[in-house]
Amino acid sequence: MAFKVKMAETAIRRDSRIILALDFPFQTPENRRELLRKALKVIEDTNPYVCAVKINHHLTLPLGTFEGVREIVERIHNKGLLAIMDAKVNDIGNTNQIIADYYLSAGFDCIIANPFVGWEEGLKPLFEVTKKSNKGVILLAYMSHKGATEGYGQTIIDPESGEKIPQYISFARKALKWDADGVVVGATVPNKIAEIKNTLGKQIAIYSPGIGAQGGAAETALKAGTNYLIVGREIVNAENPGQAAKSLNEMIRGA
Repeated sequence: MAFKVKMAETAIRRDSRIILALDFPFQTPENRRELLRKALKVIEDTNPYVCAVKINHHLTLPLGTFEGVREIVERIHNKGLLAIMDAKVNDIGNTNQIIADYYLSAGFDCIIANPFVGWEEGLKPLFEVTKKSNKGVILLAYMSHKGATEGYGQTIIDPESGEKIPQYISFARKALKWDADGVVVGATVPNKIAEIKNTLGKQIAIYSPGIGAQGGAAETALKAGTNYLIVGREIVNAENPGQAAKSLNEMIRGA
């Protein structure tokens, strides 16, 4: 079963569009076990209200891919959730394939990649290895921070049509052409979400980070066309992460 189908079915079954991002503050190496314990506790408390969990370098660097992170991925799967690796893969093809092999071996269901690197000898090998395993690839179309306009927001000349278009629209078109499982568009730029949604239609889901801590609003993003909300600090740094996830999920369902 393709990742995009698994994701949709899990969201329906869990009645949630929230993807929990385990973005914890820096911990010294001596506190790695405490960081692992905290991550597992947050999953335990929030799992009834989310449909997937996203991990990035915040945890892979201190905990290790095949040590603490694999334990976290196993816990995610035991809770009936999907595990997304936010590696922002962006290198030559051989390197991208090996990166994918490692993360898939660790149990991840999907990998986030950066389309700036291109297709031939770029992301093509990553797509091939993930699709062969029925795993997913999500592409960055427009990130949630202010500086995103310098790259994702620049105007380019489309090499096929010769028209001037925003870089993020080019990336949305590539997502369709490459059969990506989703695109990332920051919740902080609802106008960009709407534009990209108009390009993608219903074929590819939009994943939006930046809720809360970066100023993005869940309801605004959903109205613009977001399918899934990636939420990190708003939940993991809360006094009661479980209650924070529950309240946000109830608000989303009401919206």
